[in-house]
Order: sequence, then structure tokens, then C-alpha cells
Amino acid sequence: MDFASTVKGSNLEGFYPAGWDMEKIDACCSNAPESIFDRQSFWNKDFQPISCNNTEEFGMLMGHEIALTIKNARDNGEKLIMILPVGPMGMYRWIVFFLKEWNVKCDHLYCFNMDEWSDADGNTLPSDNPAAFTYAMEHAFYNPLGDLTVPKDQRNFATKENLPTYPEKIAKLKAEGAKMVLIFGIGRMCHIAFWEPQFAAEYASEAEWIKEPYRIGAKLHPLTIEQNALTSFKSRTSLVPCRANTIGPGIFMQADKIIGGCDGALSRGMQWQGMSLWMTLRYGPTPWITSSYIPTLPGKLFFLEELAGPLEAECN
Repeated sequence: MDFASTVKGSNLEGFYPAGWDMEKIDACCSNAPESIFDRQSFWNKDFQPISCNNTEEFGMLMGHEIALTIKNARDNGEKLIMILPVGPMGMYRWIVFFLKEWNVKCDHLYCFNMDEWSDADGNTLPSDNPAAFTYAMEHAFYNPLGDLTVPKDQRNFATKENLPTYPEKIAKLKAEGAKMVLIFGIGRMCHIAFWEPQFAAEYASEAEWIKEPYRIGAKLHPLTIEQNALTSFKSRTSLVPCRANTIGPGIFMQADKIIGGCDGALSRGMQWQGMSLWMTLRYGPTPWITSSYIPTLPGKLFFLEELAGPLEAECN
């Protein structure tokens, strides 16, 4: 007795994205934990998953990788485009720590936050609202860097007015020789930024889907709302916006390097990100699972060891 044998006629029939093969997803999640590193045919030759023992190690290792990427670009006299998330967040204090230790000035960085809560028209929270991603970035990254920080006119946030300028700004920087690094987490629904799986139904082909640069006032999946209620709003669903402005694959698939993180463990053995991690690494690229394209790009995906499983029933 499981999902497949009981879903027909239930309240979950038709709830998950139409392109999700739940039996294939279950097969992805049935692998032995130690096999998570087994290379797949669709992985980029320079893609590497990296296991972390706990959240402290996770934040430090991911933060070091990002800080080193920033330092190397500075040492090479290169401009660096950074696509930045609000979640995971633990790496930011380590990025700040290493950059200060190495005295790396960050005026070569051009930063683009990947998403922001919005209403249906794309209006966003004021920057002094603690729930705003702008607020989170200022307090976790830009302000703590002090004199080393990124110039204000090189910080971009996903407002209704500014998000549509991302493609042109990024293209101009790339034309000047800048490299782009994508920093990201993976959502419960396998989104990158807030590019949700159900969006795939709106495109006639993968080629059309992969060109889309952004979306204003995007409708979020119900499980994305619940994920954020648990992780960011102390379980209070009523505070979570149902829409967001977000970049799309037309931007994040341009990355020259990726640095991602999965730290979705809770306590007492509970977690929310194990299935998403295995889907990302095993399902194979499809617009119905946004994160399935991540292994096709060069870079590193840091994850908590316990997310590898085994993903089995357990009383907590």
C-alpha cells in the first residue's frame, strides 16, 4: 500500500505536476545512499556532488567555495556575475568570514538576486521588511562585508522594474568577458529560484522553455508555499505570499559554474529535501523537474549526508 496504489480518486489525484512520473521518482529515491555519487550519463564531466556531515560543515564548505570563486576572479582581474539566493543562507557568514580574512574587495562583483516575493502584479515587499529577500541579502552579505562590499549600483534585486533588465545587463557583462556563477538551493518541488515545475505545461517545447529569462508575479506551487511556511515563517502559512518574481532557465542555464546546496533536514530524523535531491541527480533533464538540469552544468552541489537516505518510513 503506497502512493501509486491509493492516489486514484483521492484528493491528491492531479495535484502533482502532470509531467511527474511518480513511479520513476520512487525508483530514484530507492537507491542506496552510497550510490548517490555514481555518475550518470547526463551529468556534466565537471559536475560533482559533495556530502557534508552537518549544517555547520555544509555552510562552511559552501561558503568557502563561493568565497574562493570570488577571490580567484579578483586575482585574475575578471568581472564576476553572481546569481544569488535567499536560501540556503548558512554559507553567507562564511563567505564574509573568508573574504575578510583574505581582504578581498568585491567591486568586481555584479550580483543578481534570483527571486523575490510578489503580488499578482509583481509588486514586492519594501526593502526594510524582514521577509523581503533584499533585507536578507543586506543583513547577511552586503552590510557585514563593510568596506569590502559590493557597490550598491552593482546589486540587483528582482523587483517588477529591475528584473526585466537582467538579461540585457548580464549579456553586456558577458560581452565584456565576465563569467557567471549560479548559487542556488533546490526547492521541495525541485524549483531553481521560483521556476516551478508546472510552468512546463505552458511551453510547446523544451527549446522554448529553456529560453525563458524571467517571470513576474509567478504562481507558486502549494508545496512551495508549505515549504517556506516551515522553513522561513515558523509554520505560519498565512504569512507566505503565493506569488514571486523569478528568473527562469534563460538566465540560470547560462551559468559558467554552479555552486548549490541542499540542507533541508529538520530534527529527529525528519527532512523535506531528500526526494528533491535524488530527483535532481537521477531523473534526467526535463522541464517538468527544473533542478534536473543542474547536473548538466559544471560545478558543485553540497548536500547534507542524511538527505541521501535511505528514504524509508520511520516513526519520529
